[in-house]
Amino acid sequence: MGKRIVVVGAGAIGGYSGGHMARAGHDVTLIDAWPEHVEYMRACGLQLSGLTAAEKHSIPVKAWHVNEVQRLVKERPIDIAFICVKSYDTEWATHLVRPYLAPDGYVVSLQNCINEERIAAIVGWGKTLGCIASLVAAELHAPGHVKRTVPLGGETHMVYRVGEVHGRVTRRAQEVADLLRAADSSKVTTNLWGERWSKLVVNSMRNGLSAATGLNGNARDAREDTFLLSLRLGAEAVRVGQAAGYQLERMLGMEPEVLARAGEGHKDALVEITDIVREGSKKRSEEQRPSMAQDMAKGRRTETEFINGFVAMRGAEIGVPAPTHARMNEVVKRVERGELAASPDVIKGV
Repeated sequence: MGKRIVVVGAGAIGGYSGGHMARAGHDVTLIDAWPEHVEYMRACGLQLSGLTAAEKHSIPVKAWHVNEVQRLVKERPIDIAFICVKSYDTEWATHLVRPYLAPDGYVVSLQNCINEERIAAIVGWGKTLGCIASLVAAELHAPGHVKRTVPLGGETHMVYRVGEVHGRVTRRAQEVADLLRAADSSKVTTNLWGERWSKLVVNSMRNGLSAATGLNGNARDAREDTFLLSLRLGAEAVRVGQAAGYQLERMLGMEPEVLARAGEGHKDALVEITDIVREGSKKRSEEQRPSMAQDMAKGRRTETEFINGFVAMRGAEIGVPAPTHARMNEVVKRVERGELAASPDVIKGV
């Protein structure tokens, strides 16, 4: 009998990943708090699309409302629980599934930001895995409809990186990597924390900036002011990660040290990073916008405290200030509260 899999948070990444696992024939239950989304999936299936016709799929799925999870007390326990909610919802989502885990069941954080410690505080480190989704860029643009806005990674870019917190390769980490291969390329990493911080660097450069300015990914990178600000954010995040002792990975073609030097004003590094970013912009859809920009447009709470705010907080803890992140975090919160309108003008002074 196959493993019982649940995905808590069937939004862009959870829906995309869980939908493809279901398409591959795995026993997957999608759990979400948006009633219309769940009802559409029940009636019509989950509709996945991408940049090519071959990526379009209509997938019959098991979809549950959050209040239906108690049904699991009379069903098979959960072998693998993917947590795919926003970072601020991590604790309650983990508590939701904890009572229904099999004795050897475990929880996988498939999220932005760094949430393994929050999950482990609830289920224990022995039941906690991490998974980085590198360059998926998807959006839940209507109930039951998830669209990917960047090309498939395939063998040219390893999308899913699954890791144990202790860094060893285990059977269950390989199991999760194998499951996610239904959606795109995947691997087991022995550098979970370095992978996590590297992904955070990219998110901290782009997410808050697009959320505050209202610019999509391509427009953000095309403007000189927002592009240079993104590099400053990237440089600070790299320096904090290096000081914290993380082994940073290459990020979307950018070497960490080169990115840091570019954001610090070194001309040779700036030329190199500019070329990489411009080339990357050619491959993504004009519809692509980071998750926090999607949240802002939908009137939802953003993850700014867990991205720019987290970099600033961690930097303060270890004595490597990240003032640009602190200011970016505050600007995003002001836009979120309605004190400022989303516009490129809001970054003046950041």
